[in-house]
Amino acid sequence: MIELVIDSIRVGLRHYRRVVVLKEKDADRYLPIWIGADVADAIAFRLQDVTVPRPQTHDLLSNLISELGGTVASVVVNDLKDDTFFAQIRIEHDGQTIEIDSRPSDAIALAVRSEVPIYVADEVLERAGVVLDDDGQPIEGVGAEVSTPATAEELEKLSAFRDFVSGLDLDDLGSRAEQ
Repeated sequence: MIELVIDSIRVGLRHYRRVVVLKEKDADRYLPIWIGADVADAIAFRLQDVTVPRPQTHDLLSNLISELGGTVASVVVNDLKDDTFFAQIRIEHDGQTIEIDSRPSDAIALAVRSEVPIYVADEVLERAGVVLDDDGQPIEGVGAEVSTPATAEELEKLSAFRDFVSGLDLDDLGSRAEQ
């Protein structure tokens, strides 16, 4: 497993969809994951120490885990199937580790509240990680696993993601100090 840090949360200029950009802690690979606006706000609020008058869903989940005697140990982006990321929340309770399936966005929102590490499975980062050039553009064949040329159907599926990424404002990607 590889530790990641949150580099930024971006908004696509064309579709106004959110993406959380995770960065490999000790390298220059990035893992962009599309997320909903509500969870993007939940992550951003916590990162920016914005106080809300009532607990949000992720605050409730964190409080519930704590009240039941558990602690969040880490979260892991553990799989990628059909262009969908999967994650697990790892909870320590009574000397045992409990792994709970989760959307990556919810796991990340809980991780920032619990101040625990975010990991990615090696094979997920190999398949979906990107390395950017000096202009913020993905370097073809670097970072993500390259095995066989993509089929026309695969290229069509990726076109929405390519359009989304090309509409992001990436000028300051990687320039933000790690937290």
